[in-house]
Amino acid sequence: MKNVVQQNSSKLKIIPLGGLEQIGMNITAFEYEDCIIVVDCGLSFPADDMLGIDLVIPDITYLKENSEKVKGFMITHGHEDHIGALPYVLKELSVPIYATKLTMGIIENKLKEHGLERATKRKVVKFGQHINLGKFRIEFIKTNHSIVDAAALAIYSPAGIVVHTGDFKVDYTPVFGDAIDLQRFGELGKKGVLALMCDSTNAERPGFTQSERTVGVTFDHIFMDHKNTRIIIATFASNVDRVQQIINSAYKYGRKVVVEGRSMVNIIDTASNLGYLKIPENTLIDIEQLKDYPDEKTVLITTGSQGESMAALSRMASGMHKKVSIGPLDTVIFSSNPIPGNEKAVSKVINELYAKGADVIFQDAHVSGHACREEIKLIYTLVQPKYAIPVHGEYRHLKAQAALARELGMDKENIFILSSGDVLELDGNGAKVTGSVPVGDIYVDGLGVGDVGNVVIRDRQHLAEDGILIVVIALDSYNSIVVSGPEIVSRGFVYVREADELLEEARTIISEALDECMDKKITDWGKIKSMIKDEAGEFLWRKTKRRPMILPIIIEV
Repeated sequence: MKNVVQQNSSKLKIIPLGGLEQIGMNITAFEYEDCIIVVDCGLSFPADDMLGIDLVIPDITYLKENSEKVKGFMITHGHEDHIGALPYVLKELSVPIYATKLTMGIIENKLKEHGLERATKRKVVKFGQHINLGKFRIEFIKTNHSIVDAAALAIYSPAGIVVHTGDFKVDYTPVFGDAIDLQRFGELGKKGVLALMCDSTNAERPGFTQSERTVGVTFDHIFMDHKNTRIIIATFASNVDRVQQIINSAYKYGRKVVVEGRSMVNIIDTASNLGYLKIPENTLIDIEQLKDYPDEKTVLITTGSQGESMAALSRMASGMHKKVSIGPLDTVIFSSNPIPGNEKAVSKVINELYAKGADVIFQDAHVSGHACREEIKLIYTLVQPKYAIPVHGEYRHLKAQAALARELGMDKENIFILSSGDVLELDGNGAKVTGSVPVGDIYVDGLGVGDVGNVVIRDRQHLAEDGILIVVIALDSYNSIVVSGPEIVSRGFVYVREADELLEEARTIISEALDECMDKKITDWGKIKSMIKDEAGEFLWRKTKRRPMILPIIIEV
């Protein structure tokens, strides 16, 4: 790979604050002397063990500590794992956002919801445009992805050029707009690129990712073969090209289209207002008008392709949707693949749909938005980087891309698989990880951001697994006597009506412990509570091999 001439004595620091070891929560800081720019600001969705958590956002302690250096957020595209944390982060770090037109339109919807529209500076960037921020110059380069207006970034610094692909695939026949600007990648390669940060999601998959247009052909065949049924298609709200192709097929076969699901409605409104979605007149109808048309003349585009419990399709499948009932004259198409971890939820919805008599199609109606191995090789060959830094993926995906870079002839010591928080310092003379910064997950629960930590999650797991036992005692501490109780309330531990004997025994054990405390003139509530927990806990473990959370409540009378 090409040598890159070092132009300055300072080094460039690349600091991923999230997005490595996982799919989601992408955010990376680039620092040169007194300037920091940030690429993307995404969220991730909670794992199964994060009980009650709605969203997970990155810990931006490092950015807050260096807030005077932060010049702006560069956003590659409008997916939640790249923009979802912006409203939360901007409340703590007010800096400008730079993004392409549709990406900015989607971000503005979020800012409105959070009341941040006026407080946040925004600049819409065109492909090929350069933004100067302190010591950095950032160029937006056209790429293809499963959402329109996706960009790669060329980040120019005195230490050299870093190319960040964002999420991408090579689509020579995109549904909207131009194909990826491969020529620009080649031109940058000729200039000399210090490092390439490339999407790793499909680095294990051989070959090329199919064009989005192939899905349009599949839809056409499905519409032709199912002329006598209503068609319901679940896909990602953000896949505007997919929605366009569904609308095209619906119009061709004389069907009216209903859009269902709040996120779907929002993005379709934004995309059509900005000219990224062309909807023929009198094609869209409101869900209330469904009853005015025969089923075989309608199509529903809906959210819920990932089996989300509250999404429109899941409510239809479980019979809880107020306007749509699924029956034998319905064909349901899943136009997506389950995200790792969502397989069970998707399978449950598919089974519920089958049970209601619907015909379900969940194969061949989707193509990925990410580059497979041959496309990744193409980008490496064009860019010719000195260093490779695989991004966007679980560890195995990063590892697969590292192996691919080795196949292309890169030296092992020039390939860096980083962890979130690593500080990689590099210039034309060398690169190494020199330290780390604080990173982690901040939990969003309802309106609370960061007020639920690991201790609370651990308590929730404890409650979920073993339940709770509340012990209520009224105490006359002046005379050292128990006035009433102990009363025991059980939730999620044992079914009270069938466990009278067990709870009566527990009550006796606790009473004896209290009598002992009173005899010894122990009036410290902390000690009394500890004794109740120890005695009751030991007894219940002996009897049930379970450890419920024991919560003693003392009322002084």
